[in-house]
Amino acid sequence: MKEIRLHGIGGMGTVKAGELLVRAAVAAGKYGNSMPFFGFERQGAPVASYVRLGDQKIRAKNQVYSPDCVIIQDPSLLISTPVFEGLKKDSYVILNTRQEDPRDVVKSPNVRCLAYLDATAIALNLLGRPIPNTIMLGAFVRATGWVEKEGVERVVEEVFGTKNVEAFRLGYEEAKIVMFE
Repeated sequence: MKEIRLHGIGGMGTVKAGELLVRAAVAAGKYGNSMPFFGFERQGAPVASYVRLGDQKIRAKNQVYSPDCVIIQDPSLLISTPVFEGLKKDSYVILNTRQEDPRDVVKSPNVRCLAYLDATAIALNLLGRPIPNTIMLGAFVRATGWVEKEGVERVVEEVFGTKNVEAFRLGYEEAKIVMFE
């Protein structure tokens, strides 16, 4: 089983991104669950979504304390939220950032792979809104391979339409991958 913790700001589609991952996994014959966590239920407040994916039934329905991957949809959360807390050894970090080389912000020795891109710029350019969730899913799928690309594309199209499939593909293609030793 893989555990994923998504961090975002209310209005960025963090909860919906977790749901899309689970739908794509289940459509591919796997198992999954997602659970949102809201501090203050309002736009602009920190939000987390907890996702579990696996080949067997998943009973846990609680927060993810030791993730295999964290997806950070807003770089301001690097300062305000303990996004690296509990990361398992050989974990993945998917980061939305404008930085050319954000390796220095990875504050955990357990990170094996960092995938990063300016998902907000892509979202503004393509969608006209700063909602990077489908773009970040593209980077996640490319970095981890835990969910089939075509399956996520189908689910994104069902829920959001073809423009977001294009956004997902740009996230997949434009993510820069850094491996740590």
